Amino acid sequence: MSILRVLRPAAPTGQPGTGPMPAGVLRALEITIARRVDGLLAGDYRSTFLGDGTELAQVRPYAPGDDVRRIDWNVTARTQQTHVRVHLADRVLVSWLVLDTSASMSFGTADRRKADVAEGVAIAIGHVATRRGNRLGIVTFGDADPRTLPPRQGRAGLLGLLQAVGRDGDGKPVGATSLGEALTRTAGLARERALVVVVSDFRGPSDWRGPLIRLAGRHDVIAVEIRDPRELELPAMGELWLVDPETRRQVRVDTGDAGLRARFAAAAAEERAAVADELASLGVRHVVLSTSGDWLRQLAVFLQRRSR
Repeated sequence: MSILRVLRPAAPTGQPGTGPMPAGVLRALEITIARRVDGLLAGDYRSTFLGDGTELAQVRPYAPGDDVRRIDWNVTARTQQTHVRVHLADRVLVSWLVLDTSASMSFGTADRRKADVAEGVAIAIGHVATRRGNRLGIVTFGDADPRTLPPRQGRAGLLGLLQAVGRDGDGKPVGATSLGEALTRTAGLARERALVVVVSDFRGPSDWRGPLIRLAGRHDVIAVEIRDPRELELPAMGELWLVDPETRRQVRVDTGDAGLRARFAAAAAEERAAVADELASLGVRHVVLSTSGDWLRQLAVFLQRRSR
């Protein structure tokens, strides 16, 4: 049994949870993520500092105080002068998970809620991001109690992640979600180059362009967008009250009107296309996962395709 299956908390009664997370897919995800970040995992992360490591930086003449175990006997024999090997220092990869815990993430009309998919993505990424001594930091946003957990290694990092995603919101409206504030907070904390994974439905104020430009300029950023099918089209169910879960704003609509449904679908598609275009223009890799179907396989396929 993998550590994911041991540590993943059970879904509260009445909630479908993250869905199946097959060990085979998780192993494939681990491999593709490791390849996708182009060797940034511990032991492969190219450092500008000299020190203990696996990659040769230079061979130079021996100086008093050098470790005799670093002597390169082949070069020494050829030059008749003692030389030592100097390696690049290995560095661990620091990853940051920026997780949307706003009220809109509790919406779901298919196999599960958006929050369930986000939790599964967080656990899968966290499993990979804490292996081999790498560290994971967590930033949550959108609820009444946003959290920031400093980067931690191994099991401690994964437990901190589960603690962050396992909380149920108190249901109090906190206004429109500010992804921009969360990205600014992350940029202020991530002082060394890192992998940043943003998991959100990307709804609310478009205040994130500037902060994302600054963040993507220094770090490798992946945007994971969570959608529900009913956010893209209205069912024909007569008159309904639609409620914004974050602002509690209500509007009454007649879903029996085919023209209204068509306009809603067109507006929703245009809005989502604008988000995708904005992310692409900033050089941010973007994947869309749905509350319907196998989200984990979709994520693995995306990362594998990008690595190729």
